[in-house]
Amino acid sequence: MNQTTYQYKNPSWWTEENDSSWERVKSALKRDWDQTKHDFGGDEPDTNQKLRNTIHQASGKEAIPPRRQLAYDDLEPAVRFGYGARSKYGTDYTDWNDELENSLREDWGTIAPDRKQAWHEDRAAVRYGWNFDDEE
Repeated sequence: MNQTTYQYKNPSWWTEENDSSWERVKSALKRDWDQTKHDFGGDEPDTNQKLRNTIHQASGKEAIPPRRQLAYDDLEPAVRFGYGARSKYGTDYTDWNDELENSLREDWGTIAPDRKQAWHEDRAAVRYGWNFDDEE
């Protein structure tokens, strides 16, 4: 399978701490995403990924098994953006709401202008990244 390499554009509020944190959790998120698609009837393989596994993998307490498919890779920029946005906006917005979504849509349109018109497609992945730490 051909794997795409992305060059990320960061919003002005993104820091090295966001990069470090993202690198720590992204593989666990990939497996969790695949498991969620499987659980909702998708063609994805059952990775036997439970919430506990995701949390332990993201914190480095458990090894991350290899994934069987690379379907998540196309969504990683949006999930990464949502995950990082939580550190920027999380103190102002404890819950996802229209005001937060409008701010994130504007930021997303700035760093991913080719995806600006596809917010309705990327929104779920952004929100998935935003909500990730809530699942602990």
